[in-house]
Amino acid sequence: MSNDTYELFDAADYVTSVDDAALMLQTALEDSAADPSALPTALGIIARSGNMSELARRVGMSRDGLYRALSESGNPTWSTILKVVTALGLRLEVHREPAA
Repeated sequence: MSNDTYELFDAADYVTSVDDAALMLQTALEDSAADPSALPTALGIIARSGNMSELARRVGMSRDGLYRALSESGNPTWSTILKVVTALGLRLEVHREPAA
């Protein structure tokens, strides 16, 4: 039997820049047609990667409320999603699909 210990993987440990956050959100948006929870899940990961208390203040929510809204069992409103994206210094955009 091995005495090896393993740390749990947390994607938030690997979001180290706004560019990382933007790429994660772009991927989540692309995945959201098949998985509607992709965007809130990605926002939760990004939020955990930084200062959650400061982000909650900028969004106008309590830290606990923001954690709950962006948790796996959370169900954030569209307004909350937009406030979090804006507070992170990001913007959601819609583009027309290229003709096939």
